[in-house]
Amino acid sequence: MKVKPLFDKVVVECVETEEKTKSGFILPSASQEKQQMAKIVAVGPGGIVDGKEIVMQVKVGDTVLYSKYAGSEFKVDGKELTIIRQSDILAIVE
Repeated sequence: MKVKPLFDKVVVECVETEEKTKSGFILPSASQEKQQMAKIVAVGPGGIVDGKEIVMQVKVGDTVLYSKYAGSEFKVDGKELTIIRQSDILAIVE
């Protein structure tokens, strides 16, 4: 199934987190925080949102950092995806 976001929305897939600390301790999944780094899998077209023209600054394949409590999570074909607004993206990681 393909997900196509509308307006200024972006679909992201979380990047895998480290399960070990630098000192070698293994972290159980319950103690790991929600990852805020993700890879973009789909980008909306932008356009007029709330009376302002939105130009999309990100593209499919970019790795980004986004706000901690941003977006809505869902599953598609067994993958956990999150839809966020472009304004919730804090930075592009290069």
